[in-house]
Amino acid sequence: MQHHLKVPAMALARLVLASGRSVDLADLRFSSTYGDLPAGYPCKPVNDLRIRGLLHAAERDRPGTPVHLVPPPREYPDQYAGGLGPVEVLPAVACLGLFHSTALDPVHDPVLYRSRLAVLWFQSTPRLPYGCEAEPGLRDLDWAGLARDARVLA
Repeated sequence: MQHHLKVPAMALARLVLASGRSVDLADLRFSSTYGDLPAGYPCKPVNDLRIRGLLHAAERDRPGTPVHLVPPPREYPDQYAGGLGPVEVLPAVACLGLFHSTALDPVHDPVLYRSRLAVLWFQSTPRLPYGCEAEPGLRDLDWAGLARDARVLA
């Protein structure tokens, strides 16, 4: 039996987290994990540098919004090890999504405040996260511990 979540008109998608909280995806950016790979090969130092760069860009683009990394799966496809260590491959698509939900603090007016969180995760293809098809790390977000309330109307 399939369950269809009603997606609000202003959101790209709606996820229900393991905690039961509904969060709306307001913005999503895809980029190739290795589209601008410098000379060399995918390995832990290169991957860690790429992840740090994406996190810093997200923090710059969304000041005041917390940014969370869903730890990506890392694969080790062969025994080749160059000067930087063994080949380590991340999923092909880096995803940066801005999620929002109802305010965390019950004192905040629900019309004027929303909780927000920017999330970086990796997946094999460029697709919207949806229901059970979403990466498990997205469904398991600790929204109350990671997100922050922000005033949405001046």
